[in-house]
Amino acid sequence: MTRALPRTHLNSSRLTRFLTENAMIDAVPVADDVGQKLGDWLNFRHAIALHGVLNPEQPSAAPQPAHLRRAGTMTAEALTRYVDKVRAQLEQSIAQGAPPGSGLARIDMPPAEIDEPIEPKTAFETYRRFYAAHQRQMETSIQTLRSQVRGQLSQSSPRLQQLAALDAAFENILSEREAVLLGKVSKLHEKCFAQALKQHLKKQAEAADAGAEATTAPAMGVWLLPIRQAMRTALLAELDTRLQPVLGLLEAFHTYTPQEQ
Repeated sequence: MTRALPRTHLNSSRLTRFLTENAMIDAVPVADDVGQKLGDWLNFRHAIALHGVLNPEQPSAAPQPAHLRRAGTMTAEALTRYVDKVRAQLEQSIAQGAPPGSGLARIDMPPAEIDEPIEPKTAFETYRRFYAAHQRQMETSIQTLRSQVRGQLSQSSPRLQQLAALDAAFENILSEREAVLLGKVSKLHEKCFAQALKQHLKKQAEAADAGAEATTAPAMGVWLLPIRQAMRTALLAELDTRLQPVLGLLEAFHTYTPQEQ
């Protein structure tokens, strides 16, 4: 029995909800016409590329890369297990560090305390590198996974072959915009970091004026804990967002691949 695949509603992505609920961005209004919104992102060159995929009179898509042609055909259940495995490895990498044997580089969260005196202009730099490294890891892994799932669709029915070609076209068209938008999330965290650091330094100064250094020292790194947790939560939400095209292809594979009796 095929298990139900998770669905995500447009304009209510996990990442968008997290950023909105934490007042990092303003609430996003629900789009009345998703097709129109998507059309606003496409130029004439994009439209021609999509027409070539959708028009049945046009030649078929370019041949698959050799490594995909050599890949064996998988059942929908086996492909689902593989996608789940890659997702679990990326989730663990974000939460605890890359699991052994996954092939993922280990990306450690910076220490929970920052050396004193803190320099506000450079204090976030190690966290910026941490966040960017995880984004690169997700991007590379999911690009490969998405290509592999398309490869399975391309070995199936003409309907799924066309979907695979359409997804490849959309990935090519939208990848640059996606990178720009997701790249802004780190800057939102930096703003939160700067605000928290400002409050921390203010409390330090007040404590020093009151002669209470000894009582405040043990709590030196406490102000960083919410920032660190927020970054991990946002990365997990971003992973969910990046995986949506893969999950859509996987759902189509389940729906339109004949099941063995």
